[in-house]
Amino acid sequence: MKIAILGGGPAGLYFAISMKLRDAAHDVTVYERNRPDDTFGWGVVLSDETLDNLAANDPISAERIREHFAYWDDIAVFYRGTRTVSTGHGFCGIGRMRLLLLLQERARELGVNLVFETEIEEPRAYMESHDLVLAADGLNSKARKAFADVFRPDIDVRACKFVWLGTHQKFDDAFTFIFEQTDKGWVWAHAYQFDDETATFIVECSEETWAKYGFGDMSQQESIAVCEEIFKDYLGGHSLMTNANHIRGSAWINFPRVLCERWSHKNLALMGDAAASAHFSIGSGTKLALESAIALADYVTSEPDLESAFRKYEDARRLEVLRLQSAARNSLEWFEDVERYLHLDPVQFNYSLLTRSQRISHENLRLRDKGWLEGAERWFHREAGNEVNIARVPMFAPFKLREMKLKNRIVVSPMAQYKAVDGCPTDWHFAHYAERAKGGAGLIYIEMTCVSPEGRITPGCPGFYAPEHETAWKRLVDFVHAETEAKICAQIGHSGPKGSTQLGWEEMDAPLKDGNWPLLSASEVPWSEHNQRPKAMDRADMDMVRDQFVASAEMAERCGFDMLELHMAHGYLLSSFITPLTNTRTDEYGGSLENRMRYPLEVFHAVREVWPAEKPISVRISANDWVGEEGVTPEEAVEIARVLQAAGVDICDVSAGQTSRRAQPVYGRMFQTPFSDRIRNETGMATIAVGNIYEPDHANSILMAGRADLVCLARPHLTDPYWTLHAAAALGDRQVHWPDPYLPGRDQLYRLAERQDQMTGKV
Repeated sequence: MKIAILGGGPAGLYFAISMKLRDAAHDVTVYERNRPDDTFGWGVVLSDETLDNLAANDPISAERIREHFAYWDDIAVFYRGTRTVSTGHGFCGIGRMRLLLLLQERARELGVNLVFETEIEEPRAYMESHDLVLAADGLNSKARKAFADVFRPDIDVRACKFVWLGTHQKFDDAFTFIFEQTDKGWVWAHAYQFDDETATFIVECSEETWAKYGFGDMSQQESIAVCEEIFKDYLGGHSLMTNANHIRGSAWINFPRVLCERWSHKNLALMGDAAASAHFSIGSGTKLALESAIALADYVTSEPDLESAFRKYEDARRLEVLRLQSAARNSLEWFEDVERYLHLDPVQFNYSLLTRSQRISHENLRLRDKGWLEGAERWFHREAGNEVNIARVPMFAPFKLREMKLKNRIVVSPMAQYKAVDGCPTDWHFAHYAERAKGGAGLIYIEMTCVSPEGRITPGCPGFYAPEHETAWKRLVDFVHAETEAKICAQIGHSGPKGSTQLGWEEMDAPLKDGNWPLLSASEVPWSEHNQRPKAMDRADMDMVRDQFVASAEMAERCGFDMLELHMAHGYLLSSFITPLTNTRTDEYGGSLENRMRYPLEVFHAVREVWPAEKPISVRISANDWVGEEGVTPEEAVEIARVLQAAGVDICDVSAGQTSRRAQPVYGRMFQTPFSDRIRNETGMATIAVGNIYEPDHANSILMAGRADLVCLARPHLTDPYWTLHAAAALGDRQVHWPDPYLPGRDQLYRLAERQDQMTGKV
């Protein structure tokens, strides 16, 4: 084949090498706009896994690269006068110029034609004269631009400003993060050694801080001088250097996240940053490029034609790229929002940084550095008020709200059962909740329990409005208190525009086939075109429903519930006031957030007056309507939480969505936790995280990083009422309380767990 490669970076050079290795007869030419020894980065980072892949593909170049690597195991974080070090991270660094020279040398040995100082404006001529054209021409790919209508690139220019510098200061013992507070804002650096004499030193800050410094109006040397002053305590008298002298004016840029819908067109394929970019904070852009080069060379060699090869290349590499981009997005967003976390203790701040991409979990950190993690766990338990100096996972730390003391941080989410009869809980509810109360969680919720018959979601929903309801709920609460260590919370609410619908396992949110009752809401906005139009509440309706909430709270107190939660989420009545999607009122209860919160706050204050002062009240909110700026956004959710906090709400149960049929949620593990994280760390309010949390690692990572104070698990508790006890056994924790009649089962479970650990080499 006659192959043209546009771009002489790592992706282009390594693809050239890979193709010549597979067939020396290929005529391969690499075209590069710069000179052979020009490079505008400093160092690159690769993993041991990538080195193994390179060695399998080309042992000769892999060995040469390995000879020039700087290795380090530690991550050091300088923050608020504290240096925190954790180990076991396994990084390898090499100078970008050195890497390019080694790849150029290997390419020449294999007969690759290298053509430098050649500007390529248009790829079409190469497509006509060559069998295969690879566009590896970087973030600002001209080939991608030439066929933008085909590749359909999504380019997201991110918020922070950064500049890529170097220094002769040594950081050879650790990948180093430095956070410095200045009079103009926080500035931070990512630093790592890549050869015996030189280290990469990336300086980053918010756009606001960048503007306050006036970096945009400075020359490169002026900008460097300011950075040297900011980080003088860490540079050991060494200067900072730039190798971007070709750039006039400021070399600060915003990172562009690139993702193309397609990576190929006819005989042209994209690779490296031209196809997809990964933020420098996870150091994997070169890894992506090199591994993509190997993959495409394999497919071009093994598939019958280019179309098949390109299809396989995209199918095989896209998932890996998306995974890495997801981790990179999490990482870059952490840095964009880092000022949210700059109140954290150095221990928790370091943990938050280490786990920012979600690729490193709690137990993975234990494998990397058991000593550091156990120290962090001891810190967490001390902060939680645990009088025993103990290294125990965060989910088993106590928690206190007002006078309610929880034995651990695991919460059984409220989950509708649809088994009530005329609003009355049945033996099903007793068995269901009693079993989960025995399962080890610190707090269990009953499902949303409605304040009136007309406030039910379905005919199968329970209530707090009839004497028989009180009798049934009190029986359950008495059992929970007598036989378990769990606390129990009553969640009360009114269905609003989502009421009078079918049971959950029938047609969800659809009106009853017959026997529908009238609905109330903030405005006459139906849940869907199939649901009935609710009545917009007038003052009399508001007074009536407020009093129903009060009566339900009084009943919950007589039943002995330890905590109360008001449901202001998911499109139900109080939620219908909060979200502008369903609140179109023009009176004092509509329009601004202050007005939209007015009635929900009236209900809260009325309930708080009758609920005992020593018992906490939570509020569940939808922190994102998932419909863009038309609805509640995560930014507005912070303001909602501030309003609730000022009113005296003790903790915010942070859910999202279910307020509109138009919602387009982005699912994934722990997908709603970022909303809890934001509220907790921007307001200081205690929060509960919910949403696709299903592993002990999820819970422990969320808690240890300060993303929530309590963690709700729903579906895991449907399949395993004893989830908490089983998680403790799997983690080797023997300090949880089991019901006395179940102790023989506990002992067998522990023996089996120990045997499994011995078989797998854990002990």
